[in-house]
Amino acid sequence: MYDEPDPGEGARVLVDRLWPRGLRKDDPRVGRWLPAVAPSPELRRWYGHRPELFDEFADRYTAELGTGAAAAGLAELRDLVRRGPVTLVTATRDVDHSNAAVLARVLAGGSRRPRS
Repeated sequence: MYDEPDPGEGARVLVDRLWPRGLRKDDPRVGRWLPAVAPSPELRRWYGHRPELFDEFADRYTAELGTGAAAAGLAELRDLVRRGPVTLVTATRDVDHSNAAVLARVLAGGSRRPRS
């Protein structure tokens, strides 16, 4: 989220449920916003970005991605990946322990590394 877009990185997709504070809705660092693909509020609160819970968070989040609105959001994201490069964007500073990291794994290399 905080990195400037690089030429050729493709579509930038914000994968957070909440809009980042202090950013305009037309900020070019965001690109497209897919809040449906983000973890549920309950899972987000449970996890609390505690790295020691990341593996369990990843399992629970991956399960969520197979249901309801999250599954539809994931299908939309996969469609974007099929059309060209995608950069997953998150406002989280610890990208390696974020939902974007889990999404990148779920997409099985169909996107670039998550960026903050």
